[in-house]
Amino acid sequence: MAAEAHLNAHELVTRENNYLATAARINYYDLVIDHAHGAILTDVEGHDYIDLLASASAINVGHTNARVVDAIQTQAARLIHYTPAYFHHQPEQQLAERLAKLAPGDNNEVAFGNSGSDANDAIIKFARAYTGRQYIVSYMDAYHGSTYGSMTLSGVSLNMTRKMAPLLPGVVHVPYPDLYRRLPGEDEHDVVMRAFAAFKAPFDSYLPVEETACVLIEPIQGDGGIHKAPTEYIQLVYQFCQQHGILFAVDEVNQGMGRTGKMWSIERFPNVRPDLMSVGKSLASGMPLSAVIGRRAVMESLAAPAHVFTTGANPVCCAASLATLDALEAEHLLEKSLVDGAYAEKRFLDMQQRHPKIGDVRMYGLDGGIELVQDPVSKTPDPEFASDVIYDAFQHGVVIITLKGNILRFQPPLVITRPQLDRALLVLDHALTAAENGQVHRPAGKIGW
Repeated sequence: MAAEAHLNAHELVTRENNYLATAARINYYDLVIDHAHGAILTDVEGHDYIDLLASASAINVGHTNARVVDAIQTQAARLIHYTPAYFHHQPEQQLAERLAKLAPGDNNEVAFGNSGSDANDAIIKFARAYTGRQYIVSYMDAYHGSTYGSMTLSGVSLNMTRKMAPLLPGVVHVPYPDLYRRLPGEDEHDVVMRAFAAFKAPFDSYLPVEETACVLIEPIQGDGGIHKAPTEYIQLVYQFCQQHGILFAVDEVNQGMGRTGKMWSIERFPNVRPDLMSVGKSLASGMPLSAVIGRRAVMESLAAPAHVFTTGANPVCCAASLATLDALEAEHLLEKSLVDGAYAEKRFLDMQQRHPKIGDVRMYGLDGGIELVQDPVSKTPDPEFASDVIYDAFQHGVVIITLKGNILRFQPPLVITRPQLDRALLVLDHALTAAENGQVHRPAGKIGW
């Protein structure tokens, strides 16, 4: 490490590229992070950045949160790991009980893993086992992970399917409702009914309803652009599932753990109780831990060792998760997400009046998708403009990325202070102006997804 201390970020990234596979990273900037706290990142050259990504919504309670750090250090000094595949430890026992009680409904059980990807694989396993059916319905533009099952469930990038066929059989994708791109004269109800008709279409032609095990949905689609499904749509799909013995599952990996101002994004939809729910990312403040939570009857449909991982429910990760839950509660971060999210939304809407390339502002607590388009009439995505905006922001000390090439992903740590938020929004405002005036000079080549 001492020999590398004199290298700058660009030199370190260039060196790393000799050893790290291209498939393992989505390239944005030459940012080599040395340390972080709260909502501030510091790179190896000592530059500070306001973090509007929170490590892909994995650091909701902030970087190096004192409760989480103390829990990790204390637990590491006691027991770093012994696999709960065979024996028991108290952090896992305490966390399983706490998550089962925090999840919607009652009479829940939990199974642990290492990432949101394997939690979504678990949804496939438990749904097929419980129902005795094979087909799984998921959504276009969904992101559920990179293991073979979760990759098949996803629908957000051709590079997640290119050169990999055949994928997992029995998965059918349907369109996700988009309230921004409406047909002429449509209101929200019209969009819902059009999307629901598209949802039902496979069942009318080639997908036997009696052979369908599960529908898996992100109540607020993450990497697809931070789109919230209309409440009426979720309720229609939920009722359809109940009528036909199909399990209703939700992916809370990106949007859960307080991100939207609710513990789980599905709580934004009244009277909907998922049969299965996947959790990861901020579950342990970025430590490798995931969980699938579901109704006891569903979770008991498989016997050991159908979903066992040597390092799943690692005691240090479980301790970090318990501390993360404590921090969300003690620091009132769900409430803060709602208040600061409303403030940021107002600021973005004000920017929209001055920057016509802001086509849509979607905010759900501190969870936002700011869609940049060529013009507000055509709503044609403008990825080149969006790349200019985020690159200029990075050059001025703000880290933000794009989704689908043209949508700003606004997911800061929930602990971000108001002065930090104000500074970040000002930088974005100036970046929009710089991009409009052709003043951004960024490296050639594609940035991001």
